[in-house]
Amino acid sequence: MTLLGVFRRRNQGITNGDSDSSEGTITENKSPSSVPEGIEMSGDKVPDSEKVQVSETLAIEEESHDDPEIAALPLQVRQLINLKDDPTLPTITFRYFVLSAIFVIPGAFLSQLSYFRTTSAKYSVFFVQIACHYAGHFLARTLPAWNIRIPATNWGFSLNPGPWSIKEHVLVTITAASGASYNLGYAPIVLAELWYGERIQPAVALFFMLAIVWIGYAFAALARQILLPDPDYIWPQALMQTTLFETFRRTDTTSRLARRQMKVFFFLLLAMTLWQFLPEYVFPFTSSLAFLCWVAPRNPVANFVGSGLGGMGFLNLSLDWSNINWNGSSILLTPWWTQVLLFFAFAFNCWVLIPAAKWGKLGSFKHGLMSNSLFMGNGTEYPTSKVLTPTFHLNETAYQEYGPMYMGTQNVWATFFDYAKLPAAITWIATFGYAQVSSNLKKIFSSRKAGHSNQNDQTAQGEGIHYKYNDRLNVIQRQYKEIPTWWYVALFVVGFVILITSIACGYLFIPIWTLFVALGSAAIFVVPFAWLYAISNYQLETGSFNELVYGYMVHTKAGQNHQHPCGPSVYGSIAGDAWYRAQYMLQDQKIGHYMHIPPRQVFFSQIFGTILGVPIDYAVVRWVMDTKGDYLTGKKTDPLNQWTGQKLVTSNTMGMQYAVLGPKRLFAQAEMAPLPWSFLVGAVIPPILFIFHRLFPKLRIDLWNVSIFFGGLAMFYGNVSTGYTSAIIGAYIAMYWAYRRHFEVWKRYNYLVAAAFDAGFNLNMLLIFLFFGSGKQISMPKWWGNNADSVERCFALSS
Repeated sequence: MTLLGVFRRRNQGITNGDSDSSEGTITENKSPSSVPEGIEMSGDKVPDSEKVQVSETLAIEEESHDDPEIAALPLQVRQLINLKDDPTLPTITFRYFVLSAIFVIPGAFLSQLSYFRTTSAKYSVFFVQIACHYAGHFLARTLPAWNIRIPATNWGFSLNPGPWSIKEHVLVTITAASGASYNLGYAPIVLAELWYGERIQPAVALFFMLAIVWIGYAFAALARQILLPDPDYIWPQALMQTTLFETFRRTDTTSRLARRQMKVFFFLLLAMTLWQFLPEYVFPFTSSLAFLCWVAPRNPVANFVGSGLGGMGFLNLSLDWSNINWNGSSILLTPWWTQVLLFFAFAFNCWVLIPAAKWGKLGSFKHGLMSNSLFMGNGTEYPTSKVLTPTFHLNETAYQEYGPMYMGTQNVWATFFDYAKLPAAITWIATFGYAQVSSNLKKIFSSRKAGHSNQNDQTAQGEGIHYKYNDRLNVIQRQYKEIPTWWYVALFVVGFVILITSIACGYLFIPIWTLFVALGSAAIFVVPFAWLYAISNYQLETGSFNELVYGYMVHTKAGQNHQHPCGPSVYGSIAGDAWYRAQYMLQDQKIGHYMHIPPRQVFFSQIFGTILGVPIDYAVVRWVMDTKGDYLTGKKTDPLNQWTGQKLVTSNTMGMQYAVLGPKRLFAQAEMAPLPWSFLVGAVIPPILFIFHRLFPKLRIDLWNVSIFFGGLAMFYGNVSTGYTSAIIGAYIAMYWAYRRHFEVWKRYNYLVAAAFDAGFNLNMLLIFLFFGSGKQISMPKWWGNNADSVERCFALSS
């Protein structure tokens, strides 16, 4: 056996996940050409850590060349994922149910509560991953190994089936991700009762919230066979979570490397938790370092150009992880090309369009350059409640008195790109993604044909969607039963019956026929949006598109009796959650794919999570309306300035724009007349770029994804422009330089660092909330680093 063969067998901890990659020595001299890029060797002696890295990489690459099943996987997948499976490990156990309840119930409470408050502590899935690991081992040590029989049945279970299983760990986390989250259906429920005095019955509200989630999960079936088994779709967020699972799994063995990784993880978690007290509370000056303001603190132009909190953010840096990491681990997770596109979108937005609007007469500056509120012609905020009739239609007399509703200038172009990104996503996948998607569809159809034509072949029958993919992960998954299509159909039927019954009885403010439009449009978006998310980790949001579509529909003769301001939020909840939830379901199923979890158990855990979480969501909604309702509507002033319901105000504003006023009136104004043209712009640019890509392939125009670029232009709202420059610097270091020059270090620590930073940030937010905001609000005393006029020290910004 060759030395490489020995290394391969000794170091299966990386490819097979068994042990630490044996921290031995290299006894055979290798030339620098045989060492992977990023491993520097100098002199006769090599540090032990680099010896291990070299041996592991050589072993993996050698086995990849020998085994086509491994070679078929992307590099980062085959070097980060365990490629061995133990199908005997327990999955759905008594411990699973106990821990699911423990983590879902408080998580759903905190997540839903956050949507009513000005600031909140996000319930992190990384916290669940960390805490569940130790809680599972605690139950495995303490629970008695009793076998329980269910009376009058043949069913039974063990309280403690043995050592804590990594598969139990994964399933509890997936359940928490499914159930411990907010529900889009809360908005129309709260708006109807608090703003318009129409209470939706509790049973209707609860089943409405369940239905929109279940339909979204059912819609995952539309994209599952295209995007889940294909190894080229890595789903970066799923890969990051899997990396943390793999590290926990190896700590349960004798892996010294895994223990070292966990030490690094907890050290960085603690460091981030402590650091965030500075920008978030003690030293907010560090949240936005406006260098131009330091040079000219009393110059209005320099202040506006340099400020990241009310200005352009030019030459502005941030040391606040929430500002740097503006999309959830994006700089340590999202591919480099995606981050470059998003930074260019930010730069064009803030460094080109904003100064053009402020000093170049692009739009109307008096209507709020960096605001998403509605304004009257004189620049003051529009009194929307005064232009409604008792039946919630437009009061023409009052509207003539107050005049048209104007949007802030930045909000106008943000809305333009918000509309354009949707057709751009569809035509982009129809051009640049056509070859791969069509190839996957052919594999699906051929696998079904093979399964039907060979009924006696047990292998062909059992492989399901994995039949035409011969990488190691798909081969492993073939041993497990696939999720039947009728499960998704049944889930859809249940959700559909709930919705159509509630609408037909007049509980949900929208006409029945719009439900079919909502579900049809969502079905169109599922594949292109999930495809984009699977390759780029960029989640394209529909924004106000759904509300716009609803506005057009109810301002026709067929919908003229359904112009209630809550209608757009009902429609948006149905159409939006249908594909949002589909994405999240696919992402968590990809985790199950990476971790070799039986697909049916993953499906069960996701549905079980919603059954636990959605009732908690509604209970939170009910409690907030009963105890904080006057604060949300502005009848009373919250002394803590927390219960402001800003997201609800935005939903109400869109209800006024699209349902009451109507898109036709809204777009009749000169400054908003170009908005409908955005759909044509978004639809035609990808085909044009595709033609240029075919003519000039070396330019890599396939990386110039305009739907992501448009999404970057559309997502910048308000006047916070700090952090983006820091983000692109950090992204260059992590996702370009380290990935290409020091891949061995990158593959071991990049995703762990991302998880540690996210978990530490969220832990810090929770601590600040508990210590300084949950009861009596405790403000940080004003000092040089927390100036009362400007924490950036841009004192002339408002001039």
